[in-house]
Amino acid sequence: MNNVAYAKTSDREDYEIINGQVYMMSRPSTNHMAVELNIATIFKSYLKGKKCRTFNEVDVFFDDDNNFVPDVIIVCNPDIIENKGIYGTPDLVVEIISPSTAVRDKMDKFFAYEKYGVKEYWIVSPQEKSVEVYVLKENKLTRDGVYQFYTEEEFNDLTDRQKELVKREIKISLYDDFYITLEDIFENVK
Repeated sequence: MNNVAYAKTSDREDYEIINGQVYMMSRPSTNHMAVELNIATIFKSYLKGKKCRTFNEVDVFFDDDNNFVPDVIIVCNPDIIENKGIYGTPDLVVEIISPSTAVRDKMDKFFAYEKYGVKEYWIVSPQEKSVEVYVLKENKLTRDGVYQFYTEEEFNDLTDRQKELVKREIKISLYDDFYITLEDIFENVK
């Protein structure tokens, strides 16, 4: 792959290219950074000594028209990891949305991740304290679950039926024994 997309700007940390269109990126909020750090730390801890690796805010080059900077990823194919970024498809992608990025993350990036075969895609909202999880099935990202974080006080205010429906942890599809709690994801998020 040539680096046309990479060469379009000299400051690769401040932009993404989606379907050939350059989008400047703003600095994330403290809640965004807290969620990103929480997820990356949990992923890194679980993956220690395993084949897969986690990265955050690294360039992912799918092709010359698609250069994304996901918040957190897991990559299981070491052949696509290079010094300047990931040249190929990560296995799991986490995008932490904000009002300014929600449409791109839920539409343009969603369809690109599906097209390039990302196995699992998370859309995380620090504002709503929610996580939408999509898993690739028959070449389509299919919603696997929507998870909502509740404080103990909020949980206690739910009806018994609502409490039965609440899922407090997410199973990562890449491993049989890899779970992450919503409490850990949203730790220190206001």
